[in-house]
Amino acid sequence: MKLPPAVRALLPGLLLSAVALVAFAEILEEVVELEAFVSWDEPLIEWMADHRTDGLTAVMTFITNIFGPIVLPILLAVGVGVWIWRTRSWRDPLLLVGAMIFSTVVTSVAKRAVGRARPSEEVQAVPGLEQSFSFPSGHTTGAATLVLVTGYLLWRRHRSRTALVIWALASVLITGLVAFTRMYLGYHFLSDVLAGACVGLFTLGAVMCVDRTLELRRG
Repeated sequence: MKLPPAVRALLPGLLLSAVALVAFAEILEEVVELEAFVSWDEPLIEWMADHRTDGLTAVMTFITNIFGPIVLPILLAVGVGVWIWRTRSWRDPLLLVGAMIFSTVVTSVAKRAVGRARPSEEVQAVPGLEQSFSFPSGHTTGAATLVLVTGYLLWRRHRSRTALVIWALASVLITGLVAFTRMYLGYHFLSDVLAGACVGLFTLGAVMCVDRTLELRRG
């Protein structure tokens, strides 16, 4: 049976969001029930804390600050401004800004709802620096949302295979690097950063649905 055009247009985004939501729920269940991640979360960041060096810590701190709540919004504002100036279009830049706001709100609500404490201050590079709850990782969410949504908005104009591969690799590398900095510095567990990546994927699916709905209305 042939699906209606509206359903076919929205299906990829809906499926992606559904997969991300299920993955997030599975991670959350494991965290709440103290099951699978118990053997990974604390031992992993304790091992990283034991093997820190001054030089690598400085690099990790620099990277994590770029994707933090102070620097990232500034970079986003500058980037969006340049985007609008170069393309003379508001649509894609506003979709990106909306996605960043949406994922930030979702992460903030989830943090308060779950109420998971940060790793022990003994493993934190700067004890007491982070005061919010731990699950999910806001830095990882922001990085994943930024690279996934930006890559999608750029790729869907041309839809080349090369661009798709570059987008996928860049998304994995940048999100993974930011996630690693959060664990290396002792501010988040593995389950926190994985959940943050899921929020980013969920947001990408939502953006795809909004974008394709706008396309259908224009058509």
